[in-house]
Amino acid sequence: LKFIFGPTAVPALDLVDQRSVTRVRAPSGRILYQVLGSSGKLYTCYSSCHYCTCPAFGFSVLQKSESLLCKHILAVYLSQAMGACQELAVSEEQLTNILLAEEEDEG
Repeated sequence: LKFIFGPTAVPALDLVDQRSVTRVRAPSGRILYQVLGSSGKLYTCYSSCHYCTCPAFGFSVLQKSESLLCKHILAVYLSQAMGACQELAVSEEQLTNILLAEEEDEG
């Protein structure tokens, strides 16, 4: 994994080992992932469109094109493959509040 994903592989595996990835599912079937980062901050990841709200994703992936993904997105993919995601069922309103909170953090 380290050969393919470089320096994000080990920290991503660490997040998986710590069970830091939660799949959030609404009754409509909409799914997002929340990853508790090593800094203690919660990041929202969308595996369907390959996006994370962390600063590293914005800088290293989107601006610099130095990486294909951040450690949080890789942790999501690894957790999915290993069946190691925490599960959280929320209402549509709760999911909307999660999304709005992320929008406020970015703005």
